[in-house]
Amino acid sequence: PTMTDRSRRCAGSRMEPELQLTDEQWLLIADLFPDEPPSEKGGRPRRTSRECVEGILWVLRTGARWRDLPAHFPSPPTCWRRFRAWTEAGLWRMAWARLLRKLNRRGRIDWQEAVADGTFSSAKKGASA
Repeated sequence: PTMTDRSRRCAGSRMEPELQLTDEQWLLIADLFPDEPPSEKGGRPRRTSRECVEGILWVLRTGARWRDLPAHFPSPPTCWRRFRAWTEAGLWRMAWARLLRKLNRRGRIDWQEAVADGTFSSAKKGASA
């Protein structure tokens, strides 16, 4: 069997990982990430938003490099560009809020416990001004 061009360039897993979101979770946030219609100019059809969301969540959960996305996800540049655009548009925060509300309505959140992690929030020169 021959390897695809992408599998030769990519060090990522060739195994297909499980979906990051259930269908129920996706339906709750799908309207935030609409698929774009095909271009009138033609060209390759865009990958679906769900495919990109799944690829982005895989990178975020695993801590892997973008270039290590398994081949069945959209290309790393595609996922990265959509991640950047959706982050700038505030869509991740809106999706998170919807999913959190759903968990809260089901009584799946214990509001008596909380964790704050400042690992990635550096205090310049040791303190704020």
